[in-house]
Amino acid sequence: MKFGVVVFPGSNCDDDTVFALQHNLGQEVVKLWHKDHDLQGCDFVILPGGFSYGDYLRTGAIARFSPLMNEVIEHANRGGYVMGICNGFQILVEAGLLPGVLLRNLSQKYVCKNIHLLPQSKAASLTSSLESRAYTIPIAHGDGRYFTDADGLKKLNDNDQVLFRYCDADGNISDEANPNGSLDSIAGIANAGFNVFGMMPHPERASDEALGNADGRIILEQLVGVLV
Repeated sequence: MKFGVVVFPGSNCDDDTVFALQHNLGQEVVKLWHKDHDLQGCDFVILPGGFSYGDYLRTGAIARFSPLMNEVIEHANRGGYVMGICNGFQILVEAGLLPGVLLRNLSQKYVCKNIHLLPQSKAASLTSSLESRAYTIPIAHGDGRYFTDADGLKKLNDNDQVLFRYCDADGNISDEANPNGSLDSIAGIANAGFNVFGMMPHPERASDEALGNADGRIILEQLVGVLV
C-alpha cells in the first residue's frame, strides 16, 4: 500500500505522520503538495494536523479549496481511502466528505494533553478490530468540538459511523472525560461508505515506544490492512 500525506501551508504534523507510517509501520509514503494535481498513485491519502492557512476564516476553510483537494475528493468519491487527523478532520468536514462541523472548544481554550479514546464502530475498518479498551492519545486543538444536528447524530449512530468517543482511563464515557464538549463525546467519525475517516486526537504522536506510548501505532496499524 502506498500512503500520501498532504502538506498545506501551516501543516505541522506531516513529518510526524510520515515517520509513523514509514518507520514505525514500514509503509511506502510520499508527501503531496497542496498545489499539485496528482495523488501519485497513492492508495490512502492522509490530511495531517496543523494550522492550514493559519486557520484564517475557519479551521480548514481555505485548505478545502487547495488544488489537490479536488483530487482527494474524487479519490474518496471513487471509494478511495482518506483520513484526516485534527486539522485534516476539519478540512474533510469543510470539503463535505464528512458530516457535521468542528466548533470552538467549550472552554474557549486551546487544549494540549493526553486523553483517552474508546473505539466504537464495528463497521469501520479503522476500529472494527481494535480491542474495546481506553487508548491513550494526545490532543492539540482549539476547535475540536464536534457538532451536528439531531438528524445527523441519529444517522451517525444508526449507521455505526462513530469511530471513537472520549472516555476516562477505565473506558467510561462521561462529560468529565470529554475535553472539548463534543456532542455525544464524539472524537472521530466515518462517512457512510466507510472509506473516509476523521479524528481529532493524534495517533501519530503516540506511535513509538521512545515517546512512552504506542497506543497510536495500534490505531494506525488498522490502516495498513484496509485494502487487503
